[in-house]
Amino acid sequence: MINENIKRRGLMLILSSPSGTGKTAIAHQILEKDNNFFLSVSVTTRAPRPGEVDGKDYYFVERKKYDEMVAKGELLEHAEFCGNCYGTPKKPVLDALEKGKDVLFDIEWQGARQIAKAAREDLVSISILPPSVNELKNRLINRGQDSTEVIEKRMKTAVDEASHYSEYDYVVINKDLDETVDAVKCILSAERLKRERQVGLSDFVKECFCETK
Repeated sequence: MINENIKRRGLMLILSSPSGTGKTAIAHQILEKDNNFFLSVSVTTRAPRPGEVDGKDYYFVERKKYDEMVAKGELLEHAEFCGNCYGTPKKPVLDALEKGKDVLFDIEWQGARQIAKAAREDLVSISILPPSVNELKNRLINRGQDSTEVIEKRMKTAVDEASHYSEYDYVVINKDLDETVDAVKCILSAERLKRERQVGLSDFVKECFCETK
């Protein structure tokens, strides 16, 4: 729910989870059903996976270019994960927030922590966890994108990722995709109505009550 008559500053929604937990599928459903979202497209130094499109899924860059962006302060957050580097271009995000657009992030805990330090008032963070370790491993195997060696590395990384759950505003266990999406939508409805995000509330109240005099 959004108060359409009141100017609102956008929020940054972070979805983080161990790889294979389903956050990308959750993000896609939110984007399909909510036209107020602007998707934050990260830069990465890793190679594209089958079907991924440059500029849509990620901006695929060489390490030298990535390091230049970090040095110039062009990234809102940046981190290294499983030997590859990732980061979020700053300007498109800030522009979207000013226009009242919400920005969706699919990033890991290192990036979430950096954004929390830089812009806590604009942030809503959700940790998505799997129902069990065995279920997580089965999901990684069944999606058929990684070698056995990479899967084992991701499972080890998952333990570290899950251990940071206490740094997030909300934690949702993804037992069922539809139920998890509904939970995220409920969180969004409440966060959008927070008084401090409705920057036009004062003007709205003044105008509303002036008309009754």
